[in-house]
Amino acid sequence: MTVAKFDLPEPELRAYRPEVSEPADFDAFWERTLEEARQTPMRVDRAAGPIDLAQVVIEDVTFPGFGGDPIKGWLLTPRGAEGPLPCVVEISGYGGGRGLAIERTLWATAGYAHLFIDSRGQGLSWGSGAHTPDPVGSGPAVPGQMTRGIHDPHEYYYRRLFTDAVRGVDAARSLPEVDPSQVFFVGTSQGGGVALAVAGLVPDLAGCAAEVPFLCHFDRAIDLTDAYPYQELVTFLKITRKPREEMLATLQYFDGVNHAKRAHAPLLMSAALMDEVCPPSTCFAAFNWYGDRSGQSDKAVEVYGYNGHEGGQAHQQMRQLEFVARLVG
Repeated sequence: MTVAKFDLPEPELRAYRPEVSEPADFDAFWERTLEEARQTPMRVDRAAGPIDLAQVVIEDVTFPGFGGDPIKGWLLTPRGAEGPLPCVVEISGYGGGRGLAIERTLWATAGYAHLFIDSRGQGLSWGSGAHTPDPVGSGPAVPGQMTRGIHDPHEYYYRRLFTDAVRGVDAARSLPEVDPSQVFFVGTSQGGGVALAVAGLVPDLAGCAAEVPFLCHFDRAIDLTDAYPYQELVTFLKITRKPREEMLATLQYFDGVNHAKRAHAPLLMSAALMDEVCPPSTCFAAFNWYGDRSGQSDKAVEVYGYNGHEGGQAHQQMRQLEFVARLVG
């Protein structure tokens, strides 16, 4: 059930630029992380997909992610198209996975290559499943991914997932039918938070679409909403009685606001004013800081005033198609 508006009014949201703590070694941490991941040579293993479609070629692909771990994905391309093609890389929302290939045909039918990558260790909370385990264990954690390895940013789950996503961009760029200068990253909810991270970590990304993004402005989210998945962090604090500052010291490396500051790519974002899962102020915090370090001003946010976490759905997909088409030219 959709609830009444509970966050800041829209005029205040559009001006909301909170001070979000940032570790002194933020850039060095991520430079080391990606350098280590890229020591594994990029190789995309390709196999025929599960079904033949008249207009779309589907392939089952595997590429190395964090630690060289195999990450599954679907690669979809327009049948008969002559490359090189612009490519859209995408990742699922929290708890979902790559699903069934027939669910991922929109971008290919619009003329683009589309790489939809799995979220390691996720995929059985909703949707149509997944195929990528997370071989890295963790200490005691709240059910879900939000607290796995949270005692140390090097061990935290999202260090692996963000790296997988960056390597997904690397994988797309290695494909002969893809124009490496025209690779975009899109995602919704968790996927939107990952998209912001990729935009901050890949300086020459062609564009970023982050819809109702999760993983932003953690210190506000955990005090504002009763909804999951942020409540996993609250439960962790409730059970462990650890200082919130200790937990936030890890989360600062993964906060979408800190990644957004570093982004160079044009941005399309959406926010929903009745969204309890990803409160609109957390989304606007990332939007209003987006491109601050690079001077990137090509950004827009679609606001859905009477929607919850479903956001714009197909309406926003239309905006995404228009956004990418404009940038491809």
